[in-house]
Amino acid sequence: MKANLLAASLIFACVSSPYAVAENESTEQLDAQNSVEVLRKKHSENWGIAATMRSATIPYTEGGSQNVSSFVPMMFYEDDAFFIHGIEGGLRLWEEDEWRLNAILRMRFIDLPREVQNEIGGDTGDFGFQLKRQWGDGWYSDLDVLSDKDYRFHGVATLGKNIQGESFDLNATVSAIYKDADFNSFYYGLSEYRDEGVRLGAGVDFKAGFNGRYHVYSNLYLLGGAYATYFDSNVRHSPTISESWEGELFAGFGFFNDNRRTGRREISTRPYLRFAHGWATPSNIGEIIAGDIEKDPFNNQLTSVFYGHPLTDELFGIPLDIYLTPGVVWHWSSEVQSSSAELVMAIKAYYTIDWPTKWRIGIAEGLSYVNHITYVEQTELDEKGYEPSHLLNYIDLSVDVNLGDLFGKSSWNRAWLGYSIHHRSAIFEKASQFGRIKGGSNYNTVYLQFDF
Repeated sequence: MKANLLAASLIFACVSSPYAVAENESTEQLDAQNSVEVLRKKHSENWGIAATMRSATIPYTEGGSQNVSSFVPMMFYEDDAFFIHGIEGGLRLWEEDEWRLNAILRMRFIDLPREVQNEIGGDTGDFGFQLKRQWGDGWYSDLDVLSDKDYRFHGVATLGKNIQGESFDLNATVSAIYKDADFNSFYYGLSEYRDEGVRLGAGVDFKAGFNGRYHVYSNLYLLGGAYATYFDSNVRHSPTISESWEGELFAGFGFFNDNRRTGRREISTRPYLRFAHGWATPSNIGEIIAGDIEKDPFNNQLTSVFYGHPLTDELFGIPLDIYLTPGVVWHWSSEVQSSSAELVMAIKAYYTIDWPTKWRIGIAEGLSYVNHITYVEQTELDEKGYEPSHLLNYIDLSVDVNLGDLFGKSSWNRAWLGYSIHHRSAIFEKASQFGRIKGGSNYNTVYLQFDF
């Protein structure tokens, strides 16, 4: 429940955080112009979207595999109140001089053999607080106090250094990680997973490594990193653990806005609100695109509201309107399911075609968390023998038309009527953070979107 509340607060902060810049402007400026215009014209912020592969050694005695790999999509965004850095996001609660206090939510990988990841539940997320101190010349320190959803605690003390070159950014860190007895027992002793699991005492791990990105061309970057963790003595001597060390590597590519090269500039895109209603379908996304759409016999439906925060109006010099788009989705109750809430965070791109009227095609990539698994999703996963995952990858494919152009009314030029596919999936068993499953759910939706 705490993790759900934090996730909801992060989405709320993302919706409200663009106004943080406006709050810093003078009262005269705010009185002279509408706050929507401030949002529309504000300078682009740091953002990015990436696709990476992560590979890690398996320290557990269970299973014959030595390594496990996972596909990890990542988002990046930062403004005065909110940030997403790959596998973690947070709120800036307080800041003064070199000090900053954040509330954070961070994904944590559990490197079990892939054959048992779905059975045990895949990876997890931790929430808590982070106190950050900047020391100058790129040096910084972090102190994190974190808990999982069942209040197993751990703390992380980190010393790091950011190094910026003409074509690269590098972040090197060394950390001490304190884990309480419940944390060690559950995640390393497997005390609640297996009959042969054991209780372990508390301990301190040591972790060191780096991550970075290299500029290739325009908005394209290569990403990579490597870390090594040395376990505490209780973990090293546990009968469930066969290794004293764990190593991890990741590599991939991404698209980023880099203000060091492009500068900060006004952008033409406007923020938006999108209101949608949709109907579930057992058809997969390929069948939907091909027009082979099967009706859900129980007529399960959803209603959603998305906010679009402008990031840029071009990528590689191509006119693309790109947004950070958090959303709240309500799945209505039916004879086969109770109502449930879904939270989404994504980055969406639109390409506009001005013929014969102005219309757009769009695609979004992000994360979706639902508090109760929906019927259409549960049914598909039951048929395939998978345990469902509340957290899944999110894709939105859309096409819409400008109502002002369509009806010849200039007063409607900021309104769009569209169709979209609301898609949750687990990336074909390639992602341990989604429970190593194959499947998900699809909804055909219609929407009205208003630029403001």
